[in-house]
Amino acid sequence: MTQYMEFEKPLAEIEGKAEELRAMARQGEDMDVSAEAATLDTKAKAMLEELYANLTPWRKCQVARHPERPHCADYLKAMFTEYTPLAGDRNFADDHAVMGGLARFNDMPVVVIGHEKGNDTKSRIDRNFGMARPEGYRKATRLMDLAGRFGLPVITLVDTAGAYPGKGAEERGQSEAIARATEKCLQIGVPLISVIIGEGGSGGAVAFATANRVAMLEHSIYSVISPEGCASILWKDSEKMREAAEALRLTAQDLKQLGVTDRIIPEPLGGAHRDWVATIDAVRKEIAAILVELGDMDGPALIADRRKKFLDLGSKGLAA
Repeated sequence: MTQYMEFEKPLAEIEGKAEELRAMARQGEDMDVSAEAATLDTKAKAMLEELYANLTPWRKCQVARHPERPHCADYLKAMFTEYTPLAGDRNFADDHAVMGGLARFNDMPVVVIGHEKGNDTKSRIDRNFGMARPEGYRKATRLMDLAGRFGLPVITLVDTAGAYPGKGAEERGQSEAIARATEKCLQIGVPLISVIIGEGGSGGAVAFATANRVAMLEHSIYSVISPEGCASILWKDSEKMREAAEALRLTAQDLKQLGVTDRIIPEPLGGAHRDWVATIDAVRKEIAAILVELGDMDGPALIADRRKKFLDLGSKGLAA
């Protein structure tokens, strides 16, 4: 059953009533409810279109964090073949919040890396809700170095609230590990493509997204801090998160205007969680198109392209 967000409550009532009618028919009730159910379906679709026609930044945050959105593991299963996970940072441990390894994308050998949040209580705890520790970033650095040595394109799937801020992570050099991963992104002479599939939070996301091309799903977000964290700092009140979301300009549409992201990938009506197949297929097509676009560039050109992209940030869209 679909989990509805707060702003979708009127929609939930309509879709719930339509499902009740169909359940009555399935239980053998002597009545024809098809016409009533169809009317409710039409009304629900119209309401869904209205709700998603002009989502506020805060509502986009809610959609980006929806627990039923496809996560990294789902993309790996659907988009890649011969996926062989590579574990550990060869120093401390294996961080389950970061998935990565060798795979084939459209029969092309690649290295794929991504944050995984988990999809139930047990897996979310195991994956630390997608918040990577230093060993996760060091694992990613190791995989990117491997890709550079063997000439394999790197595809990263970003979905994290940010790097884990715990005491142990800080003791093991969290900021240094993030900086090294970001540095490695800038150094490897292979195509590097990043897709923000849900939430891109702070340096924990930048460490995977310092790429030649950054694409975002239509209702994903990407920001230096969460709206709640921003509100707590600026207004000393986390309930001001709606105002913070507006000020942060964290939506794909704002970031495209500012030049932070290069592509916006459309989502199905109602968000990625309503149609995994269509969402993953759209991401697959976008990655394939970008690989073709970058295909004629050699190593030095790819590195120069990537460096220029990030050195130029801030020079576009400031007057908007």
